[in-house]
Amino acid sequence: MSDEPQPQQPTDGGAEGEPRAADDKGGKKPKRPKRTGWRRLIPTWRMVLGTFVIGTLLLIGLFFLGYSMVKIPPANALATKQSNVYLYADGTEIARDGEVNRENVTLAQVSKDAQHAVLAAEDRDFYTESAVDPKAMIRAGWNTATGKGRQSGSTITQQYVKNYYLGQEQTVTRKVKEFFIAIKLDREKTKDEILQGYLNTSFFGRNAYGIQAAARAYYGVDAIDLTPAQGAYLAALLNAPSEYDVVAHPENKAGAQARWNYVLDGMVKQGWLSQAQRTGLKFPMPKEATLSTGLSGQRGYLLDAIKDYLYENKILDADELRAGGYRITTTLDKRKQDAFVKAVDDRLMSKLDPKAHPRDRYVRAGGAAVDPRTGKVVALYGGIDYVKQYTNNATRGDFQVGSTFKPFVFTAAVENGSTTQDGRTITPNTYYDGTSGRPVEGWNGGVYDPQNEDEVSYGPITVREATDKSVNSVYAQMAVDVGSGKVKQTAIDLGIPADTKSLVSSPSIALGVANASVLDMAEAYATLANHGKRGTYTLVQRVTRNGRDVVVLPKAEPHQAVSREAADTTTAILQSVVENGTATAARAAGRPAAGKTGTAEEDTAAWFAGYTPDLATVVSVMGQDPDTAAHKSLYQVMGLPRINGGGAPTEIWAQFTEDALKNTPVSDFDLHLEEGADEVEEPPATDSRDDQGDGSGDREDNGTTGDTTGGTTGGEPTPGRTGSGAQGGTDGTTTGTTTGGGATTGGGTTTDGTTGGTTTDGTTTGDASGGFTIGGSTGDTTGDPTSGGTTTDGTTTGTTLGPGAARP
Repeated sequence: MSDEPQPQQPTDGGAEGEPRAADDKGGKKPKRPKRTGWRRLIPTWRMVLGTFVIGTLLLIGLFFLGYSMVKIPPANALATKQSNVYLYADGTEIARDGEVNRENVTLAQVSKDAQHAVLAAEDRDFYTESAVDPKAMIRAGWNTATGKGRQSGSTITQQYVKNYYLGQEQTVTRKVKEFFIAIKLDREKTKDEILQGYLNTSFFGRNAYGIQAAARAYYGVDAIDLTPAQGAYLAALLNAPSEYDVVAHPENKAGAQARWNYVLDGMVKQGWLSQAQRTGLKFPMPKEATLSTGLSGQRGYLLDAIKDYLYENKILDADELRAGGYRITTTLDKRKQDAFVKAVDDRLMSKLDPKAHPRDRYVRAGGAAVDPRTGKVVALYGGIDYVKQYTNNATRGDFQVGSTFKPFVFTAAVENGSTTQDGRTITPNTYYDGTSGRPVEGWNGGVYDPQNEDEVSYGPITVREATDKSVNSVYAQMAVDVGSGKVKQTAIDLGIPADTKSLVSSPSIALGVANASVLDMAEAYATLANHGKRGTYTLVQRVTRNGRDVVVLPKAEPHQAVSREAADTTTAILQSVVENGTATAARAAGRPAAGKTGTAEEDTAAWFAGYTPDLATVVSVMGQDPDTAAHKSLYQVMGLPRINGGGAPTEIWAQFTEDALKNTPVSDFDLHLEEGADEVEEPPATDSRDDQGDGSGDREDNGTTGDTTGGTTGGEPTPGRTGSGAQGGTDGTTTGTTTGGGATTGGGTTTDGTTGGTTTDGTTTGDASGGFTIGGSTGDTTGDPTSGGTTTDGTTTGTTLGPGAARP
């Protein structure tokens, strides 16, 4: 065998010298040549596929991880806050309170046009597409990055999630949460629920959160009444609330109109608005923006009264009300409310001049009006301006009601069939002794001898006349005759709260020492006007939240608080006060009316409480130091010696009543009087020893006809006299004026001479101390004809005035 190398065998199918390919029996595969140059930069299909698969698995994993980790959180604090809205009976807004101006409504309370406008502006495929739109998000991101304006790319669902659950911060974390919550929410809530939530949480500018608040802020209407044009403008605001307010920024009107047109065109494209309707629409200019006036004017007073009513009747408590979202419809009538404010302004506030009359700064006014038939409070006057005088004069209970309480005493007398100390049934014609300072009889609680106004004495006087002239001595005695405890109970039955300050069981109750509020008094007088039938007086007629009634209100269940005869007979004597007494200014209302004036102790308040068959109203003018809050007398206010109930309070009442009942048919009182109310009682014989005094203040108003008894013997008192120490008398008729001090002047004829008096041209001057005049009657005067005296049979017609101007 040769040592020379053997030649290699060629590989199968290969060229000489080349390696042979591996066969199927285990030969090694050749290595793939390495990629060089630019080819190394191009990924192979295997790399692309692998990356895609891994990326997809990673995204799926991240999605499920995020979906499982992100929970739907509770609503954020801002989204749940709402204001409470307070409304007049006709739905007109009084005011709203709360930190956020929002009133949630149901989708049914938003017009379809407004709903479609919002969809056209924000998410036209809302009802057909998913909760998120990745393409829109990518497009928005690209536009933002390329300087075409920041865009959200969010669906309505995502925007709702941001408004309600998250916040407005622009962060990646918030966007991720928004994405996952939107998907979850879309599975748990219906599209209608999500749209409703979006409409209630979106910000529209002008501090209006939600479409209801926006509709009120821009157009003064409710969301249900929005037109296509108005709805399109509000929808346009969502894109730029501050910039597109064309009132605040008129320079941006072109941009706002362009966005408005975009919304309307979208509505047409989606079939929600016809082209014909679209063509006829004009840009709806919103109303002028009003600065937030909060609780100024009457609003604050009304809200205070409404809240008090809600609390006291356990309708809502303070915590519930603070939570917000309540829509409270009251019984207040806007037209009557405006009329009340005007009447106070015209008859009182416009006449005040603190520079000329410093005490004018003390003046406060309060008023309340109630519909007697329904018990609804229809108007309240709380003060000149809540932000200037925050105490509500309609509901405060710290001023005496004065003689406006006296009718309750008479009502109690009739209700209980009461009699005088000598057994006479108390009727309008029952006589009482009207001497000022006369101690009451039958009272075992100590001496009580109240003075009449200006210490005027009247002698024997009927209950009707004593009511006309507001005679304290008569009503104090009547309270004892009836029983002060019964008087108190009658007042409570009529409507005065049992816990009213100074509502005491003593004769002083008759003089109005109680501190009832104006509203309390209006409710009690409304019971009299309603023939003694009292219902549940109400200030609120409906409370809703999120469009649903949420509470049961007290039901008005009228009951006979006092007998009809007791109430109606009281009305009869109060009609006399208007026709003949201290409240003649009330006749300016032009309707049958009944009422009573009153003055608090030291003239710190003047009142008039009155009613027609259709409306019971109480007005009070009060004096209070604005610096110390101390009660102040109303002397020298408006330059007058004093303000009394027959002045400004009655004048306010008359103007308000006339305006409030305008276009209401005039109706008269239908009265059922107590038995014997029409029977005329003879005046009692008067013992002069019970009638001593200087006669100053004996008075009659309006030229009434009286019967004067007089005559003395040798200066000694006899039963009645015209002049002190007169030996003789008159036989004839004297027509003129009797002035305190006993002077009778004017056109009379005096015969038979006088001693101790002077007769000059028909004038008799003397000391008429102890004399009395019974208004409205004509009769005989008998004196003792001793020492040359005569018997006088005559009539004195005229006006008797006390030493000071008598006041109502």
